[in-house]
Amino acid sequence: MSYNEKDPNQPGQTQELPGLQHQMKPVPESIRDNYIPASKLKGKKALITGGDSGIGRAVAVHFAAEGADVHFGYLSETTDAMETIEMAQSYGTKCSASPGDLGNLSDAETLVKSALRELGGLDILVLNAAEQHPEDRVDDIDPETLDRTFRTNVYGHFHVLKFAMEHLPANGVIILTSSVTAFRGSSHLIDYSATKGAVTAMTRSLAANLGERGIRVNSVAPGPVWTPLIPATFEKDKVEKFGEQSIFERPAQPSEVAPAYVFLASEDASYITGHTLHVNGGDFIDN
Repeated sequence: MSYNEKDPNQPGQTQELPGLQHQMKPVPESIRDNYIPASKLKGKKALITGGDSGIGRAVAVHFAAEGADVHFGYLSETTDAMETIEMAQSYGTKCSASPGDLGNLSDAETLVKSALRELGGLDILVLNAAEQHPEDRVDDIDPETLDRTFRTNVYGHFHVLKFAMEHLPANGVIILTSSVTAFRGSSHLIDYSATKGAVTAMTRSLAANLGERGIRVNSVAPGPVWTPLIPATFEKDKVEKFGEQSIFERPAQPSEVAPAYVFLASEDASYITGHTLHVNGGDFIDN
């Protein structure tokens, strides 16, 4: 099967939140077999939130392949987290992880302290952890769910930044995960889309604020990607058809999104800041 064909083994399936990658069919691809590392991040130290599965895992593994030591945060998915560590360590670099809910300020502090202890410093910060709760009607969005979505997807980023900023050097890099929904909207992910719109504005504002300190800030806006969030939040029929709206009529594999993070973290992007890089298969074409 080529990358421009939908996997015929993507059946309708559901899971409970937060979703487990090792239980998905097919299991998402984190890195291509033919990926050729080029030491683009050799010697760098990276902290990634939401690194146990999906895009976060793919970023952790790609960073490791490029020579970076990695520490990542995850909510509670221990089996997936251990798999990510094993995959990353296979490239001969350090990888460690710690659990926690970044909607809580104390858990964010613990994550950053753990990263500093394990890595001995920090060069790259990837703010990726997120959750979503689809609702077809705006009046059905529960206030508690709304609050939790914003606490994870927006507050969590600010919480981590509060404790990580003093440790980022003048050539440090911050990369946030936005979404195609921030640009084209989503009728059934209204609150999630709003958080990703906030992430996009946050990217631009942080870039302006931190430029004088030599810190670059960018974001990646993925389109449909085959991650545990999909079977954990959508009905079986939507899972089976997931990604068909893209030009390629299929979802991306995380392995196709993570190289964008490598690029933005590397010296190849040394004159890029405040930018959102779209990796969406033509799901939305930004003007």
